[in-house]
Amino acid sequence: MGSGMSAFAGRVIVITGASEGIGRALARAFAPQRPKLVLAARNRERLESIASECSALGAEACVVPTDVTEADACRALVDSAVAEFGAIDVLVNNAGGSMWTRLDEIRDLTIFERLMRLNYLGSVYPTYFALPQLKRSQGRIVALASMAGVLGVPTRTAYAASKHAMIGFFDSLRAELMGSGVSVTVVCPHFVVSEIHRRALGPDGTMRGRDGARHRASQAAGLSCASRPPRLPAQDPRTGLRRPHGGEGNPGEKVEKGTHFKGDATLFFARRERLSTALRRKGLRPL
Repeated sequence: MGSGMSAFAGRVIVITGASEGIGRALARAFAPQRPKLVLAARNRERLESIASECSALGAEACVVPTDVTEADACRALVDSAVAEFGAIDVLVNNAGGSMWTRLDEIRDLTIFERLMRLNYLGSVYPTYFALPQLKRSQGRIVALASMAGVLGVPTRTAYAASKHAMIGFFDSLRAELMGSGVSVTVVCPHFVVSEIHRRALGPDGTMRGRDGARHRASQAAGLSCASRPPRLPAQDPRTGLRRPHGGEGNPGEKVEKGTHFKGDATLFFARRERLSTALRRKGLRPL
């Protein structure tokens, strides 16, 4: 990052999905380095809130309400960034959404198209329109993917597919841009407690957030997806290994120091290698 944390001083950084979660945290983390931030998301009020925070921390910040699922909106985002600051040095493709339902429970197949448009095309469009500027500045492209884009995750079929597509796109683009001076970084976070989980889509295609009216209505209708991950037995029956904290899979459960995990699928990731080793020792097939 450079001495004094100033690697991004004066740099023009475009962040999609900047109103909440990782995008908001990134904007706040960049701000003390005094960059020029272009903050994009659909919620103007939340964007203006984080822009004010970043300005107080030393950044120049402008707000561009954007729906990244629309190509024209992404073109307008790039045009606004260049009009405001004259260039683009860094593009952070962070906007995204999730789901929380098994395939055999889904009743609204548009979930697959919606998540592909948001997570995959919502990164392709900004990258396409920003690329000429990034070539001029020999800048950086950052794609916030997910561990679900590397390994399959239960209850995340559409989400995992969109993140696999995203990783394939940016890995291919990195090869295309060899020698151009433009770097491509794909980030695959583990489970992060943020707004993305509260807004995850349920089997009927509506958000499953605990404080949402739609979620309460789905509970009243007796949907089979619970409002939180299923509790797991304290001990894995195949390996005899105990799961941390009894394996309850509570949202935000603290499994290891400094790491917040998110239920059933997280335990699948966090203990994959350990479980595989134990299974091999017992002569069983790894998970």
